[in-house]
Amino acid sequence: MNNRVLVDTHIWLWHLNGEPSLSTRVKKCIDACALENELYLSAISVWEIAMLVSKNKIILNTSCQAWINKSLSLPGVSLLPLSPEIAIESCQLPGNFHGDPADRIIVASAKVENLCLISRDKKLSSYCAKHDINILQA
Repeated sequence: MNNRVLVDTHIWLWHLNGEPSLSTRVKKCIDACALENELYLSAISVWEIAMLVSKNKIILNTSCQAWINKSLSLPGVSLLPLSPEIAIESCQLPGNFHGDPADRIIVASAKVENLCLISRDKKLSSYCAKHDINILQA
């Protein structure tokens, strides 16, 4: 198991909200990586959360800005910026990858930064497995 992980947006939300369906293995992995300062969240996940809030698809217990600020200030969490290399890679992912820009950037981030992606998205899991991108199915 890679001890440097990138959490998909839904995993981040679920982890912070105590989602009971997250496995003990996933929770332990996230916590262990946070202890080593090796837990990453893509900058696109901030946009994705804000978009979900603006469309009333999720409701946070505080303002979106306050929730993001608090979640990014947790020990061991690093915001992974959208670098030029990640932006370009997201447009050049091999094979047949769907058009969701957030998913493309998250997968490209994991690939470029050699991070293990934690996701429950079956499309992402299947794609990563076919293209040698380290993934932990949540």
